[in-house]
Order: sequence, then structure tokens, then C-alpha cells
Amino acid sequence: MDDTKTSSDISGRKIFFLYPTGSVQNQIITELTQQEYEVYAIKDHARLTRALKKYKDSIIYINIDDGMAKQDWEKWIGGILGTHPELKIGIFSSNADEELKDKFINKLNVSCGFLSLKHDMSKTIGTILDILKNTDAKGRRKYIRASTERETTATLNMPYNGEFINGVIKDISVVGISCTFDRDMDLKKNTLFKDIQIKLQSMLIKAEAVVFGSRMSENEKIYVLLFTQRVDPDVRVKIRKYIQMNLQNKMDNEIS
Repeated sequence: MDDTKTSSDISGRKIFFLYPTGSVQNQIITELTQQEYEVYAIKDHARLTRALKKYKDSIIYINIDDGMAKQDWEKWIGGILGTHPELKIGIFSSNADEELKDKFINKLNVSCGFLSLKHDMSKTIGTILDILKNTDAKGRRKYIRASTERETTATLNMPYNGEFINGVIKDISVVGISCTFDRDMDLKKNTLFKDIQIKLQSMLIKAEAVVFGSRMSENEKIYVLLFTQRVDPDVRVKIRKYIQMNLQNKMDNEIS
């Protein structure tokens, strides 16, 4: 059994944008992040090549106007698909030449579209979302989660019995968090906390959550808190933004 394939069926595919323009990064990557896709911006094709040795069934969108000449992109794409046939590739370019488009789609087996950088980005986003849905890019995973283990970028404090208790977040998604506290409060399942302050790097957000449960890990008790439906939608936007930055930083370190 292909372990990589099994893993992506469960956790989804990684989506790389290689040499993204500012508008691709600010609009497309931002929107895909808010749609719970795991998206990365890479500005060095050699580094991406290293990443693909591990993430062999990723989806890559390449801006062929940058990085190298068109004919070199043809060689690079042919080589990378020859090495990793499970990859799926899409193209961005400001050149809408039909002959060029035909070469990439039909001769190089580019299966995720040839998209114009001159088109309306909102329409392009819709096209990409359709492609990602058809390629089952999310797998069975519904929400992107970032692990903040051994980090100090994600903390929380909340009122408890007339005082504030401080905690460290272990992982986070828009559904909830797992965390530890500076001392064990023996929080009871289903207890509602209405004024939780969460710090994600420089972002400070407020939320309310219910204690889902706890577990012991080594010598510490880890609590799972689930956000309520009353959490402000803007809070979820900020959480997704933080998760994308967190994952991007980890990927940059991994392939540097």
C-alpha cells in the first residue's frame, strides 16, 4: 500500500504556489486558506523539489513568468512529473497564447489548468476551488490544524474562580484548541468559559469555549476546549491566518 496516498486520503494534499505574484499571494492563497486548504507559497523551485521528495502527491501552481525561461519550465515540469507522477500541476501566466497553453496541458500533462494572471482573480479563485474539489485536495480532513508544541507563539488566559489562569496552546484549529495550564484547575467536562483571551503571535482574539475533556501526556494534563458557535466569524478568519503562517514557517524551515 502507498503510505503517501493513504496519508493524503486522510489529511489532504499540500498545495504549493511556486513564484506567486502579489495578487496570487494576497487573494488566492488567502482565500484558499479561509476555505481550509493547506497552502504554501514557495519562491525557489530547488527548495520545492526537495519538498516534493516527501510530499509526492502535492498540487503545484507555477507562475511560469518567473524563476526561469518558458523552455526551462517545460523541462522542469517534465522531469518532476517523470519522478513523481502522482503530482498534479497547474500553470499561471500573463501569456494567454493558445499554442503555449496547448503545450503545457496536452504535451506536459498539466491537469490543474492554465490560468491567466490577467483575469479577474475572483473568477480564478472559483476555478481553482472547483479543481481542488475534483482532486479531493482536502481528503477526509475538514479543518486545518497547526501544532504549536514547543512554541511560545500561542498562549491563552481565562477567568476561573475569580482569577485568571494562564495556559499554553498545543494545537489549534477553528474548531478548538488543546492546551495546558500553569497549574491544574481540574476543569470539568462541558464547563463553559466565556472570556478566553488567546494570543497568536501578535494577534489577540477573544473566544468562548466548552471543556470537551482532558488526557495525560507524560507529566502534564492536556485539556481540549471546543469553541462555541457564538465565536465571532472574524476570530475564525484570524485563526486560519495564524495557522497558515505557522505551517508556512515550518515548511520554510524544513526545505531551507
